[in-house]
Amino acid sequence: MTTSETVSFGYEEIPAEEKQARVGAVFSSVAKKYDIMNDAMSGGMHRLWKDRFVRRVKPRAGESILDMAGGTGDIAFRMAPSGADITVSDINQDMLDVGMERAEKRGISGLSWSCQNAEELSFDDRTFDAYTIAFGIRNVTHIDKALAEAFRVLKRGGRFYCLEFSTTEWPGFAQAYDVYSHKLVPQIGKAIAGDADSYRYLIESIRRFPKMREFEGMIRTAGFRHTKVEPIMGGLVAIHSGWKV
Repeated sequence: MTTSETVSFGYEEIPAEEKQARVGAVFSSVAKKYDIMNDAMSGGMHRLWKDRFVRRVKPRAGESILDMAGGTGDIAFRMAPSGADITVSDINQDMLDVGMERAEKRGISGLSWSCQNAEELSFDDRTFDAYTIAFGIRNVTHIDKALAEAFRVLKRGGRFYCLEFSTTEWPGFAQAYDVYSHKLVPQIGKAIAGDADSYRYLIESIRRFPKMREFEGMIRTAGFRHTKVEPIMGGLVAIHSGWKV
């Protein structure tokens, strides 16, 4: 008798083949309120984290960048003034639709939008100079496959940057944040987006994500070299990077 592979969906263990659809339902539910909720949950600090992230990426005119899980466009909009050729990809078309609508309202043109599964990208080998993913990799079913695909589509000398929640190591703050995230965030989600369950999942998914050094090891296993972790707020959020050499 064979047992189906299971993966985490928040604190729940589910068959691996179910996760993509369930995560998709979460993001379809929250797409239109996603950016408002980011402000509410982080007190606007996600904007500073994303600014810092893009400064580390250093997008340049003429290079090709894949912004995976780019959904509503926050990272791409910050990189657009550089003149880089940016492809915004997300597995969820509802998120991309919100991003394209936001880009039109802001008068941001020249971005490419592509519905893609991070674990099975349709792009050719060695297509991009940089690969970015912000607050998205913890939602894929198989993180190792997504990292392998990132490595594959990068050119030799290409760079990988990931912004993701982690586990803060600041004494006291970790406990306070734990209470806030588990008790208050779902209620904020219910009040603003009419959806407590989706935000309960998003918080639980943060708790199940590998710790900073463990995730750095996964990035190295995928083939990246010169890996680095930059903790923010003691590791509440971290910028991970690596190079394809």
